[in-house]
Amino acid sequence: MTHQLAVLVHTPVHSAVAGTLSYVSELPLTVGSLVRVPLGQRELLGVVWDAPLDSPAASFDPQKLRPISSALDGIAPLSASWRQLVTFAAHYYQRSVGEVALAALPPQLRDLSTQQWGRRLKRHAKAGAVGEPALVDASELVALSPEQTGAIAQFNTNSGPFLLFGATGSGKTEVYLQCVEQLLVREPDAQAMVMVPEINLTPQLEARFMARFAPMYGDGAVVSMHSGMTPAQRLKSWLAAHSGAARIVLGTRMAIFASLPKLKLIIVDEEHDPSYKSGEGARYSARDLAVYRGRLDGAKVMLGSATPSLESWHHSRPAAEGGRYLRLVMPSRIGSITALPTAQGDTTRLVNDAAAASAGLPVVRRVDMNHQPKHCVFSPPLLAAIMERIARGEQSMVFLNRRGYAPVLHCADCDWKSECPHCSAYRVFHKIDRTLRCHHCGYAERVPRACPACGNPDIAPMGRGTERLEEHLAELLLEVRRPNSVSDQWPEGEPVRIVRIDADSTKLKGELQAQLARVHSGEVDVLVGTQMIAKGHDFRRITLVAAINPDNALFSSDFRAPERLFSLLMQAAGRAGRDADISGQSEMWVQTFHPQHPLFEALKRHDYPAFAAEQLKEREQAGMPPFSFQALVRAEARTQEVAQGFLSAASAAATRMAQADQLLAHLTLYPAVPMSIQRVANVERAQMLIESPSRAALQRFLAAWQVVLHATRKQPEGRGLLRWAIDVDPLAI
Repeated sequence: MTHQLAVLVHTPVHSAVAGTLSYVSELPLTVGSLVRVPLGQRELLGVVWDAPLDSPAASFDPQKLRPISSALDGIAPLSASWRQLVTFAAHYYQRSVGEVALAALPPQLRDLSTQQWGRRLKRHAKAGAVGEPALVDASELVALSPEQTGAIAQFNTNSGPFLLFGATGSGKTEVYLQCVEQLLVREPDAQAMVMVPEINLTPQLEARFMARFAPMYGDGAVVSMHSGMTPAQRLKSWLAAHSGAARIVLGTRMAIFASLPKLKLIIVDEEHDPSYKSGEGARYSARDLAVYRGRLDGAKVMLGSATPSLESWHHSRPAAEGGRYLRLVMPSRIGSITALPTAQGDTTRLVNDAAAASAGLPVVRRVDMNHQPKHCVFSPPLLAAIMERIARGEQSMVFLNRRGYAPVLHCADCDWKSECPHCSAYRVFHKIDRTLRCHHCGYAERVPRACPACGNPDIAPMGRGTERLEEHLAELLLEVRRPNSVSDQWPEGEPVRIVRIDADSTKLKGELQAQLARVHSGEVDVLVGTQMIAKGHDFRRITLVAAINPDNALFSSDFRAPERLFSLLMQAAGRAGRDADISGQSEMWVQTFHPQHPLFEALKRHDYPAFAAEQLKEREQAGMPPFSFQALVRAEARTQEVAQGFLSAASAAATRMAQADQLLAHLTLYPAVPMSIQRVANVERAQMLIESPSRAALQRFLAAWQVVLHATRKQPEGRGLLRWAIDVDPLAI
């Protein structure tokens, strides 16, 4: 007897075989089982799926259907809630279900043979046993602040979702640890997921969770999931989570699709971070899917941040005003005595610099660069402050969100600039290896000896990146010597030690951890870096943070730029004064040509509620998210005319279609325009924005428009088109 199965394989939404395919099996297989199936000349991994209600498979002759190749024995079927999460994500973000489902599984599942599977599962079974919770010495228990205790109490007595709004250094991570610990004690087989935005933040978090939970549940109780792991490591973590052996899963955005059959708690740390939004394939938001998954699995969801996204902040307004999240507030740093602004609804209390200092947060000092020496990089007051920190044996951090030596190499005679021949962008000058490198397509070449256009040998860098900043700072501090150190490991009288941390200096495996270890040990006096160092790290010795030239985002065409800048500066400021013994001395210096800008006024007071209220007011007046919903359709072709022509033709066809079905009543389709960087790797890029005050109306339109987009590509307007994609809820326009 044969059994007919509906199987999902990795196929794109526009292919002729999108959706489930029909196969036969000699054995009945549960929905959610992993199988290998033939497709054409290949053998692919597939998932037995729920048969669609309108499936014509029942009319097929079973003799004409191909049998599955094999089933992956020893792996429990994927749960109904996991399948529902994948289905929702695929439909909402306009991708095929098979593409999302198979991309969520470890790549090595596709490669291992049956014999290899047997050996792998045997090793996994030996390592997967979880012991009984061990007793913890009461002397090792962490003393919680009243704010932490209150937040945990509200979390335990309400259903959520929750937004934990806590100042940097207020102890949000300890709240996460306490909530996870209480869950595991209360429910013996429960699982928890804790997400971080970037891979480089995972080791620090993993160390804290391992120190807390490994003595109680064993080393295998905590696993990580991120793209920086090897395929074997990812498979091992996935199997541990899927089997229930792993009680806690730590990971980046990809972890939201991990199979955790007993999931009861989801924590999204730094929930405002744009890294939670995928930039390729299914362009999903892991933060938003976390809230949806919590509802599917009956799990509590906590979003945490010192600078929440404006969407989450808006959703956490009082329930009487339509809020859907419960806001938990921890406005004070650990050991502080004075609270910061604690807006709940429309109530906001401001504090001055003295109050901020007593609360443990750094005093914000704005330097008006209009009154400083012309072309100076470090203003004299800032340089003096850095020297003062060095003299006291403390550390400083200089933040500039631009890597490389200089963004452009320039000829003053003929105005030549180091443009990339393959992109509509400039190649960045990297002095260390004397290269001009495009950060978009990767094209690099040696720096020319003379201007390629006019032969002038005097070509010079324009602007500054972290490389040039590090070099310039070393020149300014050349005569400064380190004081007598608290530790004999670093003797006095040595030159000042400056370390740069960015994507270029941490390319080699383990280099980031080594550099961070030097900072934590006190070996480094000044840390220079990009946003890699501005968030998430617990630097205990840093008491001064300086932001160099943050003005670029103040007048950007992107309506989200002020939100991102304020968040980044607040997060950077939070790296200073995290040690309670010296927190009263900490400072945040901002060098700007616009010191009276409202953004810097709010930053000076550490007043996120006031900044958010002003931004939300502007967005409501302009009809921007979260008061409207958006989708971008991006097209790529060899010429800009083809890319824009495809979008314009699809828009015209959509207008005719929508008018017949009255789908355009609540939608606005904007004209096709080039993207801000319109050419990357010799591919021209265009985009078109669709906006609606109704999420449901936008989704109905996008679902119906898929057919139009596929049909348009087959028309003359679509010839030469390379690819197109829909980005729902885009973060960059």
